[in-house]
Amino acid sequence: MSKITIISGSPSEQTRLNGVLAEVVKQLEGVNIIPEIIHVRNLPAQDLIQAKFNSEEIVRANKKVEDSTIIVILTPVYKASFTGVLKTYLDLLPQNSLEGKTVLPIAIGGTFGHLLMIDYALKPVLAALGATHILKGAFILDSQIKKIENNQYEIDEEAENRIDTSLNFLKNALSPEKNMTRSIV
Repeated sequence: MSKITIISGSPSEQTRLNGVLAEVVKQLEGVNIIPEIIHVRNLPAQDLIQAKFNSEEIVRANKKVEDSTIIVILTPVYKASFTGVLKTYLDLLPQNSLEGKTVLPIAIGGTFGHLLMIDYALKPVLAALGATHILKGAFILDSQIKKIENNQYEIDEEAENRIDTSLNFLKNALSPEKNMTRSIV
């Protein structure tokens, strides 16, 4: 069975990205997949800043990536790019650590003007880490995610559809019914 790791690149605990994360997890649980989650903000700041490749926490996070066949990367857009905390963590992944993995980027930002961040900022870094199968991904506007209460979020239907479309490839590939059909045929 394929393993999935979600890397959440928000530096903030109270973030709309949590709404996207919850939606991705909910949809994956719909096909009986419980992903590993790395909240980069919870990794030791000293280890990230000082590039401590041998830090226990960094090694443990990197092992989750290594053991997965699918990586979902979530990030807000900051200054027309992905977050610095995410970049700091990606710098600590071993060379070619994304080789042979399917990578799905999902970003949220203030305007559709930030949509190209995925293609022009994030994908080149993922490719430098060996990723050759990077899916189209999804871009969600901040205004499409409404905070309701207790760090819970509501995603509007259009944004939910974009997330669903992005996850369809993964869900179909991981569906037990599809896997059984393939093995019978």
